[in-house]
Amino acid sequence: MACSPLEQFAIIQLIPIHIGNLHFPFTNSSLFMLLTIGLVLLLVHFVTLNGGHLVPNAWQFFVEMIYDFVLNLVNEQISGASSVKQRFFPLIYVTFTFSLFRNLIGMIPYSFTITSHSIITLGLSFSLFIGITIVGSQTHGLHFFSILLPQGVPLPLAPFLVLLELISYRFRALSLGIRLFANMMAGHSLVKILSGFAWTMLSMGGILYLAQLAPFFIVFASTGSELGVAIPQAYVFTILLCIYLNDAINLHQKRASLPSRIIINRDKRTGFAVDGAKQCTPTVPFAPNS
Repeated sequence: MACSPLEQFAIIQLIPIHIGNLHFPFTNSSLFMLLTIGLVLLLVHFVTLNGGHLVPNAWQFFVEMIYDFVLNLVNEQISGASSVKQRFFPLIYVTFTFSLFRNLIGMIPYSFTITSHSIITLGLSFSLFIGITIVGSQTHGLHFFSILLPQGVPLPLAPFLVLLELISYRFRALSLGIRLFANMMAGHSLVKILSGFAWTMLSMGGILYLAQLAPFFIVFASTGSELGVAIPQAYVFTILLCIYLNDAINLHQKRASLPSRIIINRDKRTGFAVDGAKQCTPTVPFAPNS
């Protein structure tokens, strides 16, 4: 197990905590989860206290860039009034920021990758999905279940398609968590395997001492590619959350592709897009499924 690429994912108990017959150990996973939350809070707190400059410094620019990115994501993926988007923006912003930082912290040597455990990713995805279902039920009541029946379906096919849509709907949460877990675990395992191969060649010496440079280049390349996976995975997780939330709020409505010539009106105070975009070409910003 000492040379296994899966060793880096081992849960290590740091502080045993017993409450009666219940056992709640404080592990390395718990530690890095708290470190991730603390790092995000400290960064935002630091920028809030020392930011607000017309010409932002590096930290203020970084936080503003994340904020603007998530704001545009919400405006593009969630239809409806500005108040609806403003209501769910904090949830989406926190989800993206936490996902981004926990993936990036996992790239630091001798750290722990929180998202390499399915219990973490599935716990987060199922919690969010249950919340989305509750929001849809509160918004539409029993009419929310019409999301399981696509529009224009012939009546004889309705029972069969409702069953398929129900299975597909329940698997959304599963795929949301598994996708993140599988990508992070596979990428880190690959980097570990290539690093071990390069170290073995280095320790053998002789002519293989020069040959070990090739695996090191592969290690650097794979580390860069893993960094390229860590950032997009946070984006993919968040954009799917927005899509599922939009489906729950607007049911069968969807946002059509906006031409580049459309000027979207924004609330001057919040920055969220409002209804009534000024269009330079005839188009329908929202269209039902055909």
